[in-house]
Amino acid sequence: MNMTPLSFRQQEIITQARAQGRVSVEDLAERFDVTPQTIRKDLNDLCDMHLLSRVHGGAMIASGVENLGYAARRQVASAEKRAIGEAAAKLIPNNSSLFLNLGTTTEEVARALTGHEGLLVITNNLNIATLLYPHPKIEVIMAGGPVRRTDGGVIGGAAVDFIKQFKVDYALVGASAIDDEGALLDYDFREVRVSQAIIGNSRKVILVSDSSKFERSAPIRVAHMSQVHVFVTDWLSSESVSQICRAEGVEVIETGGPPAAP
Repeated sequence: MNMTPLSFRQQEIITQARAQGRVSVEDLAERFDVTPQTIRKDLNDLCDMHLLSRVHGGAMIASGVENLGYAARRQVASAEKRAIGEAAAKLIPNNSSLFLNLGTTTEEVARALTGHEGLLVITNNLNIATLLYPHPKIEVIMAGGPVRRTDGGVIGGAAVDFIKQFKVDYALVGASAIDDEGALLDYDFREVRVSQAIIGNSRKVILVSDSSKFERSAPIRVAHMSQVHVFVTDWLSSESVSQICRAEGVEVIETGGPPAAP
């Protein structure tokens, strides 16, 4: 591992990546008034130190055992998440019941559901409950249990037991990472247990996840792509996961496509 001390610019890049979750070569070159080649070298050095992970057009904080902060996650691929949320909401008919689990992408689904009528929404996400409860034609049921301060998630055994009382029409779930074998991954085993209960007590599972999740890793297995009925993403960039979806009959909805070359 390269142990060379970080330059001032590299320190600033790390600070910006922690705040935003992801940085781009183009934006950094403009900010520091240097060439894209200089920024790419900085990013490569930071990746060699395992401080960042390269993604298309830039880099993001390296994280294999701990998730990004919630505010930073909201900024990563925000436009893509918004489009995914809108596309997923179109799959939900009026007068249906659904689970929404933790995540910034499922929050975008919730925003896009506000025009629906006759919904019963069960969630362990305080942010989603706050978004939806003012709407008179949507009934919101909040799972009980300890609230995680970092993101407003209700997690643990009490939430699992609560979720298991229901059998709903749809589960809309996110994941922190998706590996090449089709495993859906996350960081907190308490959250994972709730997500597993949500998947197991739904008639149709809709996975909402942007393509950056193919570039990340997390230590705990939530489920497998074979348990998903519909996968809504901006771009299914993993050929191996694409093959799994075809083999397992998973419907894939792409809201975008490959990003433009930097």
